[in-house]
Amino acid sequence: MPHSFGYRARTRDMFKRGFKDHGPIKMSTYLINYRIGDFVDIKANAAQQKGMPHKYYHGRTGIVYNVTPHAVGVIVYKVVGNRYIEKRVNLRVEHVKHSKCRQEFLDRVKRNHDAHAAAKEKGERISLKRIHTLPREARTVSIAQNTPQTMRPVPYETTI
Repeated sequence: MPHSFGYRARTRDMFKRGFKDHGPIKMSTYLINYRIGDFVDIKANAAQQKGMPHKYYHGRTGIVYNVTPHAVGVIVYKVVGNRYIEKRVNLRVEHVKHSKCRQEFLDRVKRNHDAHAAAKEKGERISLKRIHTLPREARTVSIAQNTPQTMRPVPYETTI
């Protein structure tokens, strides 16, 4: 039963570094550019205690609304009661990384644009809408070469 309710209470596993990921923070972390409107994933890095997010925001995805030399401002939506509250969190760049949540959408936009351009060149119209998988076609199973079998459980036999 926990009796401590500090800012970092119950974060032993949450804030630990990954396997073979200990030591100083890599320089490439500081060379990443963030722009307003980017989607970022918040993941606290325990090697840098400054600008660390509260444990609630660890693992959340937000949108960058402000960029400073060492930190970014991120908008995260938090469920409070029956509503969403927009929370603005300022985090150092060590604790954020670009999210891949929009990558599939951007790939689809590019694919659709290429397909549309190719169809326009040929002078035809194509549908770019996503369609779900339809039910399988109906078929008849013949029992001429495939006689039905009755399946029964095998009676239990002890081998002792």
